[in-house]
Amino acid sequence: MVDFVGAGPGAEDLITVRGMKLIENADQIIYAGSLVNKELLKYAKKDCKVYNSAYMTLEEVIKAIKAAEKANKNTVRLHTGDPSIYGAIKEQMVILEKENIKYRVCPGVSSFCAAAASLNLEYTLPDVSQTVIITRTEGRTKMPEKEDISLLAKHNCTMVVFLSAALLGVLTEKLKKGGLSGDTPAAIVYKASWPDEKKFICTVDELEKTAERENIKNTALIIIGRVLNSEFERSKLYDPSFSTMFRNESDSK
Repeated sequence: MVDFVGAGPGAEDLITVRGMKLIENADQIIYAGSLVNKELLKYAKKDCKVYNSAYMTLEEVIKAIKAAEKANKNTVRLHTGDPSIYGAIKEQMVILEKENIKYRVCPGVSSFCAAAASLNLEYTLPDVSQTVIITRTEGRTKMPEKEDISLLAKHNCTMVVFLSAALLGVLTEKLKKGGLSGDTPAAIVYKASWPDEKKFICTVDELEKTAERENIKNTALIIIGRVLNSEFERSKLYDPSFSTMFRNESDSK
């Protein structure tokens, strides 16, 4: 069995209980060493075989998995955050299916959740934004034509941009091309939940300058949107004049 496990955003105690138990029982762990907190490996058995996939190709990862399967051993494929977001897991699953190797997925806490927690932020404020776009700036990995940042920015909702700390000049240009003003609120959260976490509130125009000043080139999330500093309406969920399936309007008067 192969378990794709979300390692969480960084802090070792933000892995799920299920994920921790899978690590404890693994015979082999292949972890994304460029991003996963190595402290999580302390949960592994002493005789657990450990590989750092930062130095491996897809073919080498599959070779290690196949060797473990042949020896009737369990593998944990440990990905940062939640493996469903920029985890490159589907390409592995396709090969495992062809090889008739069983696999499962254990979700994890994504860094976009940890970043919001760090900022004491709610991404979906009433009358401000009820939509969150998770995306990235085009680099070596091309973006589908209809997902260009300039097109997504036209929705004027909350945006969380991954894998773009080194491309902030391009990001800013595309955001403004999409209609966002330079004074639109923005934030940079570096290594959310890690001991060396840093966070900065700025504007779209100040993104590149802020990152340069703080020497941030990678491992950071960019958040854009009015939820960062806007006034908002009270939620209807806890409004005494609003009935729910659990509470009648008259119950709160």
